[in-house]
Amino acid sequence: MNALRNKIQLIGNLGQAPEVRMLEAGRKLAKFSIAVNDRYKSGTGEWIKETQWHSVIAWGKMADIVETYLDKGMEVVVEGKLICRDYTDKNGDVKHVAEIVASDILLLGERRKGKKGVHQDAV
Repeated sequence: MNALRNKIQLIGNLGQAPEVRMLEAGRKLAKFSIAVNDRYKSGTGEWIKETQWHSVIAWGKMADIVETYLDKGMEVVVEGKLICRDYTDKNGDVKHVAEIVASDILLLGERRKGKKGVHQDAV
């Protein structure tokens, strides 16, 4: 039951190509955002489309997979855990961030030229 305490699963489209970098400690980090669309009917019967953006990060082998296979616009399923953290920007303002740390990624839809579909279990 502990595996269900902090688990999130989202289906959405990448807003831009992932940003991948190697950190000084030798760990690879990949960052990307996905747009998750929701549709519902308003009180007046009108259909409303709402888009929410979520930040996703991947470490190590999962970052390698993101770098190799994901690109802007692709539809993916991301599973992971939600983390919230604070940091102080260069102006001294405290910023609050919520991110999904990816443990599993599944590519949906068409494969793009030069990119292949991938399903990777937690690493």
